[in-house]
Amino acid sequence: MDISVEDQAGRRVARIHEPRIDAASSIQFKDAMRAASEGVPGPIVLDLGEVDFIDSSGLGAIVSTMKMLSPTRRLELANLRPNVAKVFTLTRMDRVFVIHDALAAEPGHAA
Repeated sequence: MDISVEDQAGRRVARIHEPRIDAASSIQFKDAMRAASEGVPGPIVLDLGEVDFIDSSGLGAIVSTMKMLSPTRRLELANLRPNVAKVFTLTRMDRVFVIHDALAAEPGHAA
């Protein structure tokens, strides 16, 4: 799983550089996100701008990542492509996650 990590304004941004998060990659995704979330106390923003497809296993891996974080930390999502956004809407997970249209300069401000 190809993930890059960047710290910005008190949050960690994890960018997924893969076209899919599915059953074949969900374990690698969870392992990579566990490593990406270590050592930073603030929120994690998951940039899904390069992801075209998420299946139920991929969605489960994202939810698992959210649950792995301490109760004082949030997992937020950004840059969802239409097919991915549809999965979150149909499963009503768009009500669980803060979803940003794009990465804003400051945390908590959707662009």
